[in-house]
Amino acid sequence: MARAFLLVLDSFGIGNAPDAAQYGHPESDEGSDTLGHIAAACAAGTADKDGLRSGPLSLPNMDRLGLGLVAEKATGSRPANLDYTGEPIGLCANAVEVSKGKDTPSGHWEIAGVPVPFDWGYFPDTQPSFPPEMTEAFIKAAGLPGILGDKHASGTVIINELGEEHIRTGKPICYTSADSVYQIAAHEEHFGLDRLYEICEIAYELVKPYNIGRIIARPFVGETPADFERTGNRRDFSVLPPEPTLLDRTKAAGRQVLAVGKISDIFAAQGVTKKMKATGNPQIFETTLKAISEAKDGDLVFSNLVDFDMHYGHRRDIPGYAAALEYFDARIPELEAVLKPGDMVILTADHGCDPSWPGTDHTREQVPVLMFGPGIKGRYAGQRLTFADIGETVADHLGLAPGQHGTSFLKA
Repeated sequence: MARAFLLVLDSFGIGNAPDAAQYGHPESDEGSDTLGHIAAACAAGTADKDGLRSGPLSLPNMDRLGLGLVAEKATGSRPANLDYTGEPIGLCANAVEVSKGKDTPSGHWEIAGVPVPFDWGYFPDTQPSFPPEMTEAFIKAAGLPGILGDKHASGTVIINELGEEHIRTGKPICYTSADSVYQIAAHEEHFGLDRLYEICEIAYELVKPYNIGRIIARPFVGETPADFERTGNRRDFSVLPPEPTLLDRTKAAGRQVLAVGKISDIFAAQGVTKKMKATGNPQIFETTLKAISEAKDGDLVFSNLVDFDMHYGHRRDIPGYAAALEYFDARIPELEAVLKPGDMVILTADHGCDPSWPGTDHTREQVPVLMFGPGIKGRYAGQRLTFADIGETVADHLGLAPGQHGTSFLKA
């Protein structure tokens, strides 16, 4: 039995990447550290929140897997209260991204063995952000009365700002960020969920000449800013990876690829044999356990835990991010309990999103790689110079032929 379970803790960076000074707006990402700054805030008591959490950051399970060690290797100092000093239980590393950008598709594709060698297109932080000719074509092709927004914005903020006008006029809210993305927010009931998906497909075709990586449908409900709330029916319309990924290679070998959460959207469904929808970290974790119970010899389960990024990183919510990490950490023993001989779990991330950092965007950071399972010897595997080493390690474990990028460190 050789199965692999790859869990991405979306945005869980552990210290700035070597090239972080080249990223960031308005300030560079040099000095960003998602884990370190959360741990420091918890230790200082500034991440206490009534009814949610209090005290130093408590991640004993990930720490014994090597989290504190790899964070220290990435930054030169160990995060507060991650003080496990024994031999790591897991095979662990800190990994550096070689893809250009700090976005979700680049990070996930590189994890799956395919770095992104080109520059994505981005919309400028101006008003309007979008080319007038593209907006005009979108309005005409989608049969819209117009659009709202047309700027860089936080999703929750712009929905509160323009949600009532959207309901009144029927104009969708279109906005972007520092990522290569065109986001469309619309009310599930007043505008219609199917209609939102329909116009996203139209926008997907129109942004291609600008080399934009994703269209994201952002449905919401509520009637006023006091009760507007985004729903779990988000959908990403992503461009295809430039080469066959680990998912394609696994599927081509006749194995199952069980994609949990937004993984299928990130890979435009390429290489996925079963899409398992789930919203929110608790449900995603439960669905991952279900996928593991269905996985057979040689299969891959690939999950994305989106709340770290969407609810806490972008919203710069340190107490929320800390509580989500502690919740996930406390459930790791459940994951360990269902493992069989030959199973391998990898916990990692796709980029950073430091909740203490200026702005609301991702941060260019190194990520943890915590690998464990029956028969996997715990040790530090060094700094990995591409996320593709993660995918190649999974391929090695599953007995697949090596890919073109990255190197397995399973037996290093």
